[in-house]
Amino acid sequence: KKIALFTNVSADAVISARDVANIYRVPLEYHQQGVDQLIIERLGIEAGSLEFSQWESFVSNFENPEIEVNVALVGKYVDLPDAYKSLNEALQHAAAHTRTRVNTHFIDAEEIERKGLQVLDGMDAILVPGGFGTRGSEGKISAIRYAREQRIPFLGICLGMQLAVVEYARNRADMPAAHSTEFDAETPEPVIAMITEWTNRDGSRETRDGKTDLGGTMRLGGQRCRLQEGSQVAAIYQREEIVERHRHRYEFNPGYLRTLEEHGLRFTGRSVLDSLVEVIEIPDHPWFLGCQYHPEFTSNPRDGHPLFISYIAAARAFQTGDAVKEQTEEQRS
Repeated sequence: KKIALFTNVSADAVISARDVANIYRVPLEYHQQGVDQLIIERLGIEAGSLEFSQWESFVSNFENPEIEVNVALVGKYVDLPDAYKSLNEALQHAAAHTRTRVNTHFIDAEEIERKGLQVLDGMDAILVPGGFGTRGSEGKISAIRYAREQRIPFLGICLGMQLAVVEYARNRADMPAAHSTEFDAETPEPVIAMITEWTNRDGSRETRDGKTDLGGTMRLGGQRCRLQEGSQVAAIYQREEIVERHRHRYEFNPGYLRTLEEHGLRFTGRSVLDSLVEVIEIPDHPWFLGCQYHPEFTSNPRDGHPLFISYIAAARAFQTGDAVKEQTEEQRS
């Protein structure tokens, strides 16, 4: 009443901003105080009864996990976790949808280069996100190889997918000098190279080269991607075509597609207009996917994102031993 008196606000419009256990409780807290009804009445809006059951279920799942998993996010900006804010939120959305407590461990890729792979001990899944520049790239490649050989669920996003291709080319396809031209312009095996031409969703063509301003060399925004029938990624999305957001200037070099396919890598997502490679996977691995796009940009609390939900489910399976499969003689050797 005192606040209402000294602010010239009616008493029923004084709302408490209380501390809550997590940000997802904020809408419920304000709903309990009648903020939504107050706004409707003040603005003269005609609205039906509010349906909060889906949101309440999400919050309940988030607060009452059945299992706990550890995810290693191997990057180069880990001293500032908010650099990966969208990615971490997408993991938390998936956590709620799978009733899992996800502990995200931000691991400096350069620390792997200095100390070795023991920094990944105890991880139930490994994620290499997008980024730019050569710093830490070899540490990321080492983490990817570790995930592949130890059969740990792996998700590579943007640069993470590109480095997964580099790792596979080096260690499975007999191309030890394979690299991205972003890091080595003179590499004899440029499995990743700058995009020079592509078609936008509106049908317009974009052409770039190494002399173009960096800000103008990017493939940006929502792009259509066709998923290969029978692939793991198609099963995850439950559809043949998706639209995901992009922000990159390098792509897989299609000149190496046949060679890498012969060695077991699968290219299961292609851009609809140009057949640029957008998804890779390893069929004989429990869960190993790379995507050129950024799925974290389209995740939300209500729906999550199918890729992250499947990824966390795979981490759960790895943690409980359900994902352990008989290793082949080649893997044991």
